[in-house]
Amino acid sequence: MMRGMTAQPRSLDGQVALVAGATRGAGRGIARALAEAGATVYCTGRSIRGQPSPYQRAETIDETAEMIAAASGTAIPIRVDHTVESQVEALIDRIERERGRLDVVADSVAGEDPMMHQWGSFWTTDLRHADAIFQQAIISHIITAKHAAKLMIGARRGLIVEVTEGDAVSAGGNPLTQTVKLALKGLALNMAAELHAHGVTAVAIVPGFLRSESMLERKGVTEANWRDAGRKDPNFLESESPLFVGRAVAALAADPNMLARSGQLCSSWELAREYGFTDYDGRRPDWGAHAIDWSPLPPAFVEIFRIGTRAQIDWLDTLARRTREVAAKLP
Repeated sequence: MMRGMTAQPRSLDGQVALVAGATRGAGRGIARALAEAGATVYCTGRSIRGQPSPYQRAETIDETAEMIAAASGTAIPIRVDHTVESQVEALIDRIERERGRLDVVADSVAGEDPMMHQWGSFWTTDLRHADAIFQQAIISHIITAKHAAKLMIGARRGLIVEVTEGDAVSAGGNPLTQTVKLALKGLALNMAAELHAHGVTAVAIVPGFLRSESMLERKGVTEANWRDAGRKDPNFLESESPLFVGRAVAALAADPNMLARSGQLCSSWELAREYGFTDYDGRRPDWGAHAIDWSPLPPAFVEIFRIGTRAQIDWLDTLARRTREVAAKLP
């Protein structure tokens, strides 16, 4: 991926970023993009060489930092379990001690936790790991935002990004996965209101069809020949590398007016339209404009999706009306 990469502006020179869950997937892409833009990036996660996380995957934060260094960026890998508050507090203290500032936090912890991969109707869901899922994928995010916000509030600047899935209310998978993905959208929305007076921005962001390491494996391809998977799933041809959503975060972090977007659910493709960045190969994948080919999916699933989408529209319309009524009563 580093050969032939399109150049991006170093718009974050002098800034300091923390990417939680920088081991793989969107987290790795965001760490690389922030470093590419000039930020010093603290890369955290549980997987280091010789000591993998319970996922038992090959990727490590050391490898992410080496990718960044090979591209002439600056990265500091630190093993942190973000479900342990004392470890997160020590991390933020270290960043303040070493750098004196923290400008960007992007949290992608547990974005692809294998415990959330089960599919099926909610009444068939295996709940044995429910507590662990919520601890890993929600509580860890709250812990990280809590301690990062304190440092940002003192400086009256900063951006907190919650990485999630699905550019509407719903996300795929079982009720546990759906709860996690929706919770992270709500977390950004709720944090934004409290942080606004302190000049700190909070958003949630979603990638399009992400070519993460595990997705490439499921498709039976590599980043070098990923288009081959489009023979079975034409939608994959509109997919994006993890660097694309990373560049979305970097572009947002460089926007002097980012506070106006606080609380919003952003997407990689909409930010690309606005800021003009591309993927590493010069493409600008646009999942929002893509005409989805539903033929690879079972008709029953498509029907459930259709019913759910209609219900979401009605639900959101009702909430919008009620919220306007409340807003009109404010002094």
